[in-house]
Amino acid sequence: MSKKLKIGLFGFGVVGQGLHDIIRGQDLNLEIIKIAIKNPEKKRSLDAYLFTTDHDEILNNKEINTIVELIDDADAAYNITKRALISGKNVVSANKKMIANHLAELVELQEKHGVSLLYEGAVCGSIPIIRNLEEYYNNELLHGISGIFNGSSNYILSKIFNENMEYGVALKQAQDLGFAETDPIMDVGGYDPKFKLAIATAHAYGLFVDPADILNIGIQNLNDDDIRYAKEKNFKIKLVPTARKISSKQVVTYVLPKFVKSDDFLFNVENEYNGVTVQAAFADKQFFFGKGAGGHPTGAAVLSDIAALRYDYRYEYKKYHQQNGLIHTDSVNIEVYLRYSNEDTLAQLQVENIVERFSRQDYKYVIGSISLKTLLENRSLLEQKDVFIAHTGRYTYTEQQIQTVTEEEVFFN
Repeated sequence: MSKKLKIGLFGFGVVGQGLHDIIRGQDLNLEIIKIAIKNPEKKRSLDAYLFTTDHDEILNNKEINTIVELIDDADAAYNITKRALISGKNVVSANKKMIANHLAELVELQEKHGVSLLYEGAVCGSIPIIRNLEEYYNNELLHGISGIFNGSSNYILSKIFNENMEYGVALKQAQDLGFAETDPIMDVGGYDPKFKLAIATAHAYGLFVDPADILNIGIQNLNDDDIRYAKEKNFKIKLVPTARKISSKQVVTYVLPKFVKSDDFLFNVENEYNGVTVQAAFADKQFFFGKGAGGHPTGAAVLSDIAALRYDYRYEYKKYHQQNGLIHTDSVNIEVYLRYSNEDTLAQLQVENIVERFSRQDYKYVIGSISLKTLLENRSLLEQKDVFIAHTGRYTYTEQQIQTVTEEEVFFN
């Protein structure tokens, strides 16, 4: 028998309204008691008595046993979530930045107060990747998880590669459709997929990685030369977050544009869709595909979490508690395409093993290896407008690294 959930909802934007649309008319043994909003003057489709601008009216209401947090402000979301957990209320959230930045503390609060925080809607919209990493892959040895985690940047890249649209035009179209913000850097700069990757890594490997330690380089500096190069090689460029074991005890994480070949699952993931590839030791390569943004897809993921709370479901974080000895490292060399204008850039990034080089007055690139550590140390250089970097999908190892890496892991891409 499921228990009745009495919900306090924070936020009634695209996802909040999408969730309400899905709930309406279904017999789910739950009730929305109150909805917190920012703008009381805005016309709403629901009765006025449901809405409040006072957070305390929800958080201090003893009748409400479940908080659903769907606001954009990560700091406010953190305060709401923390207060709710401490007061014994379960929480469902879709705020990836808040969860990624505070996950270790929030896990501790859940355990201390005997409550649950669920956040399937925070990572890849309608794709149930967190629950799968937590449950299905509970005892699997995962070699890697990667994919397309951001619908806005993927929409832009789809328009560029499928319709020959210019970057600026594609970005404007994404903004007009509501896929990208007025300031799109969170999406096109790779910050949004970085937060999602940090959360996924916690469930895939039991590692709580500070997002500040994850390299994120985006597509904002992509130009016509980079696009032409990719098309000549029959590649598409996708913005791909990756968490990957490089040895039995080491995991690397990063978000980089990547040259994707036609035989890659991600090659045909277009527009606002997301795709997640999981490479497992026994189940081999598996692929999850679905809409990564929008009110109804994300609302469906949020509702899945709400429904699970009726049966007291919670993430167990088994891999974290097992203390399996895994560590997060930047000790790997990644082969990249690097467009640059100043020769000093090559020296600063310590590019090695150059296998391809091209130079003319207005366009220079090399393909070579750079250590992830060096890339992290030179983030500001990589964000300059005359620089663009994309992962080729290949890795190189020093002799010392090869001693700790299995053959199977060396050749996993």
